[in-house]
Amino acid sequence: MPSIEVSVASLGFPRIGPRRELKFALESYWAGKSSQAELLEAARKLRSDRWQEQRRRGVTVIPCNDFSLYDHMLDTALMVGAVPARFGAPPRGFSMDTYFAMARGSGTGTAGIDVHGHAQHDGKGAAALEMTKWFDTNYHYLVPELSPDQRFELCWTKPLDEFREAKALGIHTRPVLVGPVTFLKLAKAAGNAEDGSVFDPLSLLPRLLPVYGQLLRQLAAAGVDWVQIDEPVLVLDLSADERAALATAYQTLSAEDPRLKLMLTTYFGRLGDNLDSVLKLPIDGLHVDLLRAPEQLDAVLDQTPADWLLSLGVVDGRNVWRADLSLILDRLDKALAAKPRARLELAPSCSLLHVPVDLDAETELDAELRQWLAFAVQKLDELKTLAAALREGRAGVSAALQATDGAVADRRRSTRVHDAKVAKRLQELGDAHRSRKHPFAQRHEAQLHKLSLPKFPTTTIGSFPQTGEIRKARAALAHGELSRADYEAKMRSEIEQAIRWQEQIGLDVLVHGEFERNDMVQYFGEQLTGFAFTRLGWVQSYGSRCVRPPIIYGDVSRPHEMTVTWWRYAQSLTSKPVKAMLTGPVTMLNWSFVRDDEPREQVCRQIALAIRDEVMDLEAAGAAIIQIDEAAFREGLPLRHADWAGYLEWAVDCFRLCSSGVADATQIHSHMCYSEFNDIIKSIAAMDADVISIETSRSRMELLDAFRGISYPNQIGPGVYDIHSPRVPGVGEISNLLTAARQRLTDGQLWVNPDCGLKTRRWEEVRPALTNMVEAAQELRRSL
Repeated sequence: MPSIEVSVASLGFPRIGPRRELKFALESYWAGKSSQAELLEAARKLRSDRWQEQRRRGVTVIPCNDFSLYDHMLDTALMVGAVPARFGAPPRGFSMDTYFAMARGSGTGTAGIDVHGHAQHDGKGAAALEMTKWFDTNYHYLVPELSPDQRFELCWTKPLDEFREAKALGIHTRPVLVGPVTFLKLAKAAGNAEDGSVFDPLSLLPRLLPVYGQLLRQLAAAGVDWVQIDEPVLVLDLSADERAALATAYQTLSAEDPRLKLMLTTYFGRLGDNLDSVLKLPIDGLHVDLLRAPEQLDAVLDQTPADWLLSLGVVDGRNVWRADLSLILDRLDKALAAKPRARLELAPSCSLLHVPVDLDAETELDAELRQWLAFAVQKLDELKTLAAALREGRAGVSAALQATDGAVADRRRSTRVHDAKVAKRLQELGDAHRSRKHPFAQRHEAQLHKLSLPKFPTTTIGSFPQTGEIRKARAALAHGELSRADYEAKMRSEIEQAIRWQEQIGLDVLVHGEFERNDMVQYFGEQLTGFAFTRLGWVQSYGSRCVRPPIIYGDVSRPHEMTVTWWRYAQSLTSKPVKAMLTGPVTMLNWSFVRDDEPREQVCRQIALAIRDEVMDLEAAGAAIIQIDEAAFREGLPLRHADWAGYLEWAVDCFRLCSSGVADATQIHSHMCYSEFNDIIKSIAAMDADVISIETSRSRMELLDAFRGISYPNQIGPGVYDIHSPRVPGVGEISNLLTAARQRLTDGQLWVNPDCGLKTRRWEEVRPALTNMVEAAQELRRSL
């Protein structure tokens, strides 16, 4: 194969720092322990370190503006002046107060919202922007709110500022922008059009494009040659109008400055039927994801113009497994032999935001497993090796290829990966394992008799604040500075205090608080076979919230009970029912780095069987209410509608597999996060949980419309308290939300609970918020 020009591109790099430096800088600032100048200096250092690390690793196309203090969609909204009126006028330049108010809310929020979901302004508080998942990842973005009379202006030149910042360090970068069509398609319509019709944010494109054009001209004037414009909506099912909007956008943007070249970046799936539309765009380069959609390589090579720079996402930006470099090279050699290209970029499939920073920090990780993995910086090394092999032949990188070949072969034949007992148990499953004994109406009567709960029962989602004292105790246990007996005594003391406080404020169904748990997935994964855990393998979930996803490397089973002892102790302290708390199989799957040598549904069924064993042990111990959280049920939904049916079938099957063995009188709950339910409501109903709790406070109960539309029979706890904001909702605000919920649900269906678990909040916020929530429910009971 003739020599070709191959560069190594990074589409984005983790923001948080190798030891979560961004998290600690943010939380110090929010707590008033550091100044704005100190936070900005910490951010500047992180950007500098990220750029220099990528240069050291051989990246020739280094991004800028992929860093964010909180979220890239929030950055874009502030940049173009899309600031909702409740936060004041769009600031000129960067306003940290406005920025974090949009992200986290401000004030007490005592004015609340009315039954129609409209904010009531009394100057005391402003609700944060709604938050939801970024496509099918576990990263949360803040949803821009756009009104029919929206005006845009270039209020913040962050991409330009960061380009200049990198340039001062001697590093030429490629600015990254959220594409205008993606920005508008993912935004929320705030209000209807003047004629009362539904307002489509995409109709604002003619107003938005001049702002993008102004920014592009400034970037070109500063010396930028290429701009990366991310349009991941191109892997979705698009309407004719949306494709037309893309054509309009890029015809406009490509004409802004002849010095500037546009790299259109797609990821998380295949272009599919959108490829024809992309081929007509006046762009200069195209990035495609070859991990999620390897089948599109031939079509892209065959059909894209010869003068386009192709960026091939050949290394997985969303998982931690070491790439099979020889296999990648075989595929590329074959494809490029048929369709030679003069220039290529090799890149991760998407931004490396979704993987941990550096495997070298994992000095305590099992040596055999460690050789199977690659984190962000190691993925850059893989790209460098691949590029060198394409340019100069494999002989020059033979040592690196041999090391990878050996690791891949070792993983394939490792005896710790496959368990014949697990495989046999799955083969023997029958339909009886997947259904409750009787329909909900009959179960509901048995549960009413057993539990004797009041109307509008109050509860929480499960976790209570993990205080600094609790985290110190857990760290001391890990470091051998605290005995297991002393640690467990400390946790029992925390549980007892939580039970007594819940009784005091009048909650109807109590929880033990999950003080002994480090994370809702990790806690269980550490007790199951087939899971491994890192020490510093953090990834950003939103803002300062970071998680360490487990690594599922082998077959999963449950060697022993995991929660029964803790639940039994909590229940012994009170006559009120205490919910047993478990994490569901679909969520454990979606919040983990999953093995790539087995179908995901097979791994999920293994987890479901393990959770089923725990459910049955809890019921045998006396648990009357068992909550199996499926917070990530919807986030695993494929991005293309044509692929939905398969996923929903096995995801529902896995939930029912783990939950269906109990008696009618045992009440099964589940919790789901940030889910637009309208399009999957029949699958939610098919899960057949007795009670589901969902996050609805930021959407002002709009999500409940989906349940009303199908006359959903089971019970629902719509969140009345947004736990992702430090605001404390007043009784009046919660009462208004309950009134809105009653317009959509029957009184017999309605539970009262927060949006989500309270682990990340402070007791100073939780105590008054839950007290207000209980008072609102009691007021409602008294009013009937």
